[in-house]
Amino acid sequence: MPSGYGCNHPIADGPCGSVTVLCAVPKRREILAPMTLTRRSLLAGTPLLVAGCVTREPPAVADLRPPVDPAYTALYAALDSEPFPVPAVDLSGIDPRFLRREVAYATAEPPGTIVVDPAGRHAYLVRAGGRAIRYGVGVGREEAFNFQGAATIARKAEWPRWTPTPAMIKREPDRYGPYAGGLPGGAGNPLGPRALYLYRDGRDTLYRLHGTTEPHTIGTMVSSGCVRFLNQDIIDLYARVPVGSRAVVLAPIGRERDV
Repeated sequence: MPSGYGCNHPIADGPCGSVTVLCAVPKRREILAPMTLTRRSLLAGTPLLVAGCVTREPPAVADLRPPVDPAYTALYAALDSEPFPVPAVDLSGIDPRFLRREVAYATAEPPGTIVVDPAGRHAYLVRAGGRAIRYGVGVGREEAFNFQGAATIARKAEWPRWTPTPAMIKREPDRYGPYAGGLPGGAGNPLGPRALYLYRDGRDTLYRLHGTTEPHTIGTMVSSGCVRFLNQDIIDLYARVPVGSRAVVLAPIGRERDV
């Protein structure tokens, strides 16, 4: 029992971990005058007596999250023009830093290049005049999963078929083994509504830029090596870049600067 409750005296441990309050015995007797209980004193004390028996509701906790910008609500609204559902993104669970926006961006890459920055969890579509469209992304759980360097977008697909790589099946056979034959495109496909395929020297790197069924993972290191975007973002990027576009994936320590 903390000091201030009951008598204010030393506290000692009691049996079984209980707390026993040690109160000093008065050395002299004190005779207290009898209390006269009048109707007025009873009525005056009633509110205090009643208040001690009432359970008060705790005050409501204010929602401290900043309000979502209506422009972003529209940007990430549900899409009804697709063959499969593309639901609205719940923006309350995503850091605003990973929502699509145009930024100033310093790079030597020419306009039209896609630059993926795994360390910053961003991808940039370079534009003229030192600007870029920035997208939030999810990247590989481990550095070894991440492709690095330059590549070409040699193929694009809408609602692509997904097939786990042999390395993925070997690493997690229980998870990926059942899909060794591939999974058709659709609402439950982990590639989402679009995919951009990176090739180097004419060969498939098995590295893709694609959508996701887990929007809350954007801005984190969760994938098996590919780069995942919010579905509305990969649809936007897909429409902006033609086959043959250049893509550059930076090393995790090689972040470029944006404002």
